[in-house]
Amino acid sequence: MKKLVLVLLIVSTAVFAQGPNKGGQGPNHEKIKALKTAHITSQLDLTSAEAEKFWPIYNEFDSKLMELRKNMRSENLGKLHKGNIDNLTDEEANEMIDKMLAMKTTELEYRKKLTQDLRGVIPPTKIIKLHRAEESFKRLLLDRLKQKGKDKGKPKNRKY
Repeated sequence: MKKLVLVLLIVSTAVFAQGPNKGGQGPNHEKIKALKTAHITSQLDLTSAEAEKFWPIYNEFDSKLMELRKNMRSENLGKLHKGNIDNLTDEEANEMIDKMLAMKTTELEYRKKLTQDLRGVIPPTKIIKLHRAEESFKRLLLDRLKQKGKDKGKPKNRKY
C-alpha cells in the first residue's frame, strides 16, 4: 500500500510539475512520463528514502536527454526519416554523421553523470536494474504502438 501511494505521489508530482503543454508536449507526453515513472519505481523497488533522492537526479538526467534529442530534431536530422538521404551531398551527409556522433557522445556523458550521481543514493544493483527498466519500458511502448497500429485496421464493434 505504501508503494502504491508513493508511486501515485511521484506520478502526480511529475505530471503537475510540467505545467500546461510545456514545449508543445501534450497529454500523451505526460501520460508516457507517468507510465515510465511508475514502471521504473516498480522495477527498482525503491524505498521511500531512495525514491526521494533518486527522482530529482533521474528527472534532471531525463530532461537533459529530452532537450538534447529535441535540439537534434530541430537541426534537420529528421531528413534521415523522411527518405531524403539519397538527396544529400557527401558534405551534408558527413556533417550529419558528425552531429549524430556528437549527440551519442553527449548522451553517454549524461548517462555517466547519472550513474555517478546515483552511486551512494541507491545500491549498484538498482543502477543496473534502472538500465533494464528503461529498456523494458521502451519495448513495452513499442509493443503498444504496434498493437495500436494493428487495431487501426480492424472495424470497431459499435452498439447502436
